[in-house]
Amino acid sequence: MDNQNSDTRSLESMRQIARMGGGEKRIKTQHDKGKLSARERIEKLLDDGSFRELDMFRTHRSTRFGLEKSHPLTDGVVTGWGKIEGRLVYVYAQDFTVMGGSLGEDHGLKIVKIMDLAFENGAPLIGLNDSGGARIQEGVNSLAACGEIFYRNTHASGIIPQITAILGPCAGAAVYSPALTDFIFIVKKTGNMFITGPDVVRTVTHEDVDFETLGGAAVHLNQSGVAHFGGEDESSVFEKIRWLLSFLPSNNLTPPPFTVPTDDPQRTTEPLNKIVPNEPQKPYDMHAVIQEIVDDGEFLEVQESYAQNIIIGFARMDGYPVGFVANQPMVLAGVLDINSSDKGARFIRFCDAFHIPLITLVDTPGFLPGVEQEHEGIIRHGAKMIFAYAEATVPKVSVILRKAYGGAYIVMSSKHLGGDLNFAWPSAEVAVMGPEGAVNIIYRRDLAAADNAGALRSEKTRQYRNEMANPYIAASRGYLDDVIHPEETRNRVIDALESLRDKRKKTPARKHGNLPL
Repeated sequence: MDNQNSDTRSLESMRQIARMGGGEKRIKTQHDKGKLSARERIEKLLDDGSFRELDMFRTHRSTRFGLEKSHPLTDGVVTGWGKIEGRLVYVYAQDFTVMGGSLGEDHGLKIVKIMDLAFENGAPLIGLNDSGGARIQEGVNSLAACGEIFYRNTHASGIIPQITAILGPCAGAAVYSPALTDFIFIVKKTGNMFITGPDVVRTVTHEDVDFETLGGAAVHLNQSGVAHFGGEDESSVFEKIRWLLSFLPSNNLTPPPFTVPTDDPQRTTEPLNKIVPNEPQKPYDMHAVIQEIVDDGEFLEVQESYAQNIIIGFARMDGYPVGFVANQPMVLAGVLDINSSDKGARFIRFCDAFHIPLITLVDTPGFLPGVEQEHEGIIRHGAKMIFAYAEATVPKVSVILRKAYGGAYIVMSSKHLGGDLNFAWPSAEVAVMGPEGAVNIIYRRDLAAADNAGALRSEKTRQYRNEMANPYIAASRGYLDDVIHPEETRNRVIDALESLRDKRKKTPARKHGNLPL
């Protein structure tokens, strides 16, 4: 170990060497970049004094390409367990000050050990990534370690929550581990993810890009959808991880954590009468609706900058965690498209895996039409939403606020896909398509022959809206369980969730379904 005989050192001196990582100079370099050291990150994330480290003295065993000259303690990753708000979590933090945090065989096997412990003990796993990627000098051994991690990410999926924070570079094969976890956090300006770095891209495709343009936080939060949460700095990311965990159970066999509510479950939501306009074409912000309904207006939105025509996130209703899926009329009129379908489906499946009830707020004119959407596979992607809702066995409550047209009516947690309790406001329109479009088709010949086509169209549109697009027709068939006033929404949803709290539903015996990926 760096040409010194460990037998002559005391335990405390060995621990001190390990805790210093790559030394004061390299730690200062981290700080100069606005980054914390691996151990500082763990201290910020976990409850004070709760961290217990494993494998502090583990080192690599490589004997080629100069690695035989240095065997630094920890091998570039700090692993162990601790607590967040008193609950057990397992954590690993890559140490960029030691060999650039590169993932070699022993580095990877340290992570594998902590993953196995998290899985076997039913506790969330949190990875703090800051690494140059697989350790090239170790060749296939480093790739094998990556594969062992991927295997465990996959088998722990739906069993324990898996969270990744990208706090520096995350490159090459190593990026697939975060992609396999449930939620990815990324720090703006310092975090980046990519399969191949800028130099390789320039060589192969002749595109001149830098780290930020290729795989920075803005790219993955706004364009690719790879990341779920962003933060201005590491401290804000750690605060948000703690907030996220407050909604999640430790594993799939325990219920989500209940918090004694401070908001009256009988509180009326009269402001909804003003937030949601009666005019079907007028936009409004669905966030305001969610904040009015949930406990204390607290809502943790997931992927808030990506596919903004749909809103997903966590809140509490009378103290119990719930997941929200809601159309956003402020963006693309709330239509469903490829990206929003993927975003919604993945969130629905996560909530279902961890017994988090789903509340769906519906106001959508349908799926986005167009050549590009069809050619890019809107049919396949839209089917993911159908599959996710139909497969989910958690309590499912929906409210149609305004529009629910065509296939989107079916997709958004309708009774036909296993919705448990489905409500609508009196102003809701449920139809195959919007009244204007329906009239143009049904009365095409009459409109062409009319002396005043505009007046006839207005009359027939009003007639269609009154006779065909109101919620009472769907309610008369049992497709809606009730029509409610907007001010009743919070109370009725809480009552519905309470009635469904002990829901049990058997699923067919099968290995797994075939999600239309």
